Amino acid sequence: MTPSITVTYIAIVVVCILISLAIHEFMHAYVGYKLGDDTAKDEGRLTLNPISHIDPLMTIALPIFTIIFFGAPILAAKPVPFSPDRVKYDEFGAAMIAAAGPFSNLVLAFIGAIMVKYLSLGTFMSEALGIFVMLNVAIFVFNLLPIPPLDGSRVLYAFSPEGMQNFMRQLEPFGLVIVFGLIFVANLGPFLLTLNQYVLNILP
Repeated sequence: MTPSITVTYIAIVVVCILISLAIHEFMHAYVGYKLGDDTAKDEGRLTLNPISHIDPLMTIALPIFTIIFFGAPILAAKPVPFSPDRVKYDEFGAAMIAAAGPFSNLVLAFIGAIMVKYLSLGTFMSEALGIFVMLNVAIFVFNLLPIPPLDGSRVLYAFSPEGMQNFMRQLEPFGLVIVFGLIFVANLGPFLLTLNQYVLNILP
């Protein structure tokens, strides 16, 4: 059931977005740093400060729009930079950096679901954690779409033949246009909500 869109609900969503995306982007930067690339660290992205990771369009405008029209947020943060020539394991290292973000959100959703199920929480905390779980699942699902510049495309790139890699490189400059087109023109929103619900159903 879609939560009522109230000021309290929006406030909880905003707080959850800041926490979830800060951890998501920090994990990108942290894994990149551990694999030998200090680009993100040098640009101030190896931090849990959410202000460093906010993109006005993808982090603020997009989730507000999708909450109003779809009842659930679709969002992304400002991409964390990395230098492929510095990363260990070549494309597979880049894939590890990409996967670290969304899978951190899956872990956060799992932890939140465990807390809701097994801890005695008040109504407000239970509802807030429920939103936190839903939001992290949404970030996980959306960012794993195999469309540049989303994280899923970098994972797919590592396992693709050269011809597909060339195609994905040509597609990347238009990636955000394609993503928005799929969401708002091709009606991808309900499909993403279906995937979100599938993941929610397999959580504790």
